[in-house]
Amino acid sequence: MILPKGAMVAVVDGEKLVMFKNTGDHEPQLSALEAPAIAAAAAGSTGHQSSAANPDDSTRAEDGFAVGVATMLNAQALSGDFDHLLVIAAPKTLGELRKHWGKPLHAKLIGEIAKDLTGHTTDQIVTAIDNA
Repeated sequence: MILPKGAMVAVVDGEKLVMFKNTGDHEPQLSALEAPAIAAAAAGSTGHQSSAANPDDSTRAEDGFAVGVATMLNAQALSGDFDHLLVIAAPKTLGELRKHWGKPLHAKLIGEIAKDLTGHTTDQIVTAIDNA
């Protein structure tokens, strides 16, 4: 994947958000950004209830965190904090994020990678971007 210079990269799972900015010209070079505090929503999408398919409230907490991340990214898209956004997220988290993206954010979204890379090194994240 070609990542424009200045693009923001958000790497997220159900509990953690790591933010980067691409400072490279021809190859991605990720510089870490301070991730803003995320106010997790009380719950994710409606309809989640504890059951055999969802045995505890951890899924609700993870969905709530994803809603909080989407809310923050929507606000940054509206305020012009970035022109291009790449989201790398655990598949389940990515699904929840998609439900909450606004049109301004969606217009700036240049790609998605459905992988959980929050605990990986910057080099491993760059390799995933190169291979996408």
